Amino acid sequence: MENGNPTNISKLNPFSCIVKMQLFARALKACQERLRIPVVQQLHKYTDNALIVESQKGMENTTVAEVLMTKEDGKVGSWLWCKTDDTVYDAVKHMAQNNIGSLVVLKPGDEQMIAGIVTERDYLQKVIVKDRSSKYTRVGEIMTEQNKLVTVTSDTNIYQAMRLMSENQIRHVPVIDGRIVGMISIVDVVRAVVDQQSNEVNKLNEFIKGDYY
Repeated sequence: MENGNPTNISKLNPFSCIVKMQLFARALKACQERLRIPVVQQLHKYTDNALIVESQKGMENTTVAEVLMTKEDGKVGSWLWCKTDDTVYDAVKHMAQNNIGSLVVLKPGDEQMIAGIVTERDYLQKVIVKDRSSKYTRVGEIMTEQNKLVTVTSDTNIYQAMRLMSENQIRHVPVIDGRIVGMISIVDVVRAVVDQQSNEVNKLNEFIKGDYY
């Protein structure tokens, strides 16, 4: 409108209008990009932080008992332990037959008193490397004795179990609730952590893709 009179549309330069519209569209797109980047960055930051927090909460809420339930060797069985006077050969044979890497060692007798633990590492370092005969070496000679034994209970969470293994540089921990309940390894713990993180990732992805405000 010029001097109170309507602008004559026929006098407008169509090329000029197109240019102005293109410039406006570019400016709008640039503004959207500048807005989108920090929003996406904040979303990723939130997702990463939330994942860390939720994963740790999940590990603190997941107990050793739950890990044992996923294992075939969660129940007490003859293959889970051996006696101090058993030969190393028989102990290793039990490990191989049951695809496990350690056995709880019991004192002779029927009381099932714990004497220690024997692992495939003990076999390698104390028998193979020293060129000893596994058929003539007793488990009690190579085991880790009770006073050095690190144990957990069924209600220990996997975060604590993992920390114990890391601090003591061990890979197997007996689960003792007054008696032998089972055995967990670092592989069991890591698998539980990975499963927990996968569940949390799926939950966060559902949250991000969901119709939330």
